[in-house]
Amino acid sequence: MPEQSSLDLIARLVAFDTTTGNSNLPLIAFIEDYLLSHGVPSRRVYGEDTEKANLVATIGPLERPGYILSGHTDVVPVRPENWTTDPFVASLRDGRVYGRGTADMKSFVALVLAKVPRMIASDLQRPLHLAFSYDEEIGCIGVRDIIADMADWSVQPEACFVGEPTGMQVVIGHKGKRSVRVEVTGRAGHSSLAPEGVNAIEFAAALISKVREIGARLAANSRDTLYDVPHTTAQTGVIQGGRQLNIVPDRCSFEFEFRVIGRDDGDALVEEVLAYARDELEPEMQRIAPEAGFGFEVKVGYDGLDTDPEAPIVALTKVLAGQNDHTKVSFGAEAGLYAGRGGIPSILCGPGSIGQAHKTDEFIELEQLDRCEQFLDRLIAHAAA
Repeated sequence: MPEQSSLDLIARLVAFDTTTGNSNLPLIAFIEDYLLSHGVPSRRVYGEDTEKANLVATIGPLERPGYILSGHTDVVPVRPENWTTDPFVASLRDGRVYGRGTADMKSFVALVLAKVPRMIASDLQRPLHLAFSYDEEIGCIGVRDIIADMADWSVQPEACFVGEPTGMQVVIGHKGKRSVRVEVTGRAGHSSLAPEGVNAIEFAAALISKVREIGARLAANSRDTLYDVPHTTAQTGVIQGGRQLNIVPDRCSFEFEFRVIGRDDGDALVEEVLAYARDELEPEMQRIAPEAGFGFEVKVGYDGLDTDPEAPIVALTKVLAGQNDHTKVSFGAEAGLYAGRGGIPSILCGPGSIGQAHKTDEFIELEQLDRCEQFLDRLIAHAAA
């Protein structure tokens, strides 16, 4: 059974509606006050949105390299009418804690906070850095400012543990993401004179087919069997265009994405799509309508994680988690940014199942909380040795 303070803190954090789009400042203020009650100062790290903040705190000596414990504070939206309990009230029943964010990933944040008294009492020889971010769910936004802030630290962290729900498995890789919104401009006309117009939907379809072709090529030629989906994927998820059937449509928009394994270059894949539009499709469109063409908005993406399985952080994490193996996951996380932009070796390892994340009646098993507490206790002992 988890320590009561852990369950209390999970309940407190779940009660803050930090749905992406809302301010997380009330939750940040609560954590600040909690840390100060134990004599631990913390510091807000803001980005462009001053209604949201990251929070960073350090326990232990600043002059030595230590470990980051990283978690995000935002959650995905809910439809309360579909839940059997209030999504913002943690509910304990049948060996599970229900509530939005229990799996992804307020339970990890709460467990880290519950261990603060033990961290303080353990006379740490290497510091533990607590890093709590905002807007992870919409592209790992806030953590970028944490990483930029850490670049100015006199002593860089040795490694980072991101507590995403992995079932306490040791995860050395996750996919990156690149997403693009495309606006297609054609020339309208009566459908009986279709050749005199430029059909924006048809040219959008041609580019969507190119995205699909690239995805098929990657599925056949680039594989990493540690992932459940062992290759980079491509898909178009949104499309809008046209007004009625007898009008040649002059506008169409769609969005596509690549979810990229470590060995593939997401930026190069996006450029391949843009080059096809620019070099192959636009000349055909502009022979009829010089104003026709494509507009692209490369939306926020994030880097994938591909930690060397022989890296010291992997061996340490296996000891801390009581595991002998490692794996990779298809969902995205902040670890790739810590590793890629921050140069900090990073691992995903946290309680709960990604299969419960973002779902109605989201929950986490008490057994997972126990395992994460054991992981944190071992880490504290290691940092104190």
